[in-house]
Amino acid sequence: MNIVAIETATETVGVAVRTESGVQAEFALTGRRRHVESLAPAMKHLFDQVGLDVGDLHAVAVDLGPGLFTGLRVGVSAAKGLAQALGIGVMGLTSLDILIRAAAQSGQRGHVLAAVDARRGEVFAALGEVRSADGETEEIFSPGLFAPFELAAALAELGGIPILAVGDGAQRYSEVVGAVPGVSCVLQAFGFPPPLTLLAMASALLEEGAAPVEPQLVVPLYMREADARSNFAQIDRPESSPSAAPS
Repeated sequence: MNIVAIETATETVGVAVRTESGVQAEFALTGRRRHVESLAPAMKHLFDQVGLDVGDLHAVAVDLGPGLFTGLRVGVSAAKGLAQALGIGVMGLTSLDILIRAAAQSGQRGHVLAAVDARRGEVFAALGEVRSADGETEEIFSPGLFAPFELAAALAELGGIPILAVGDGAQRYSEVVGAVPGVSCVLQAFGFPPPLTLLAMASALLEEGAAPVEPQLVVPLYMREADARSNFAQIDRPESSPSAAPS
């Protein structure tokens, strides 16, 4: 199948594409947070490189999050718009699952912590035990939002078992997370969910008979309210009157 994968959950803008003949290519731009300006040109560039007409796509894969609000909105909106225009479906996967699968594809076995920087001094994280290269993974703790010290405390309760921590959240808070006995933070690789891993996961699901989702049903996985909404809630919160203050 002709598939394009869109990755915008972190500061990285990533795209991967594969054709029916097996030709594939990947593009990633990291560190500039230019999701809106970079995504469409990146897709066009890859389509040109592999000789694929956008109208020949069979499915669109997208990282649903969790991750950066702006990035997720851009990526999910682009995936939905493209799929709706072409009359095709969307395969949505999560950033944390993609990171764990990427570690498995690199040969990692055992416990893998996926941590995505959530800003505000927090991370989105999940821990899985990788058992095979094809992604067979047992969930140790489910995806959640953690302060770095909360995450470190949860990992410390596992008694020092070897854990490989991947993702930009693990990189940013490596001094806290990496201080837990048994935890090793990968600082030079897996800083973002690889688009080619997203592409491979979506392709495998389609080959197994999974049905793409209709575009209008696809929504980002934020796992918390937006910064703007949170700030407005704080502004609107009534202050305690002097008479209500404790003596």
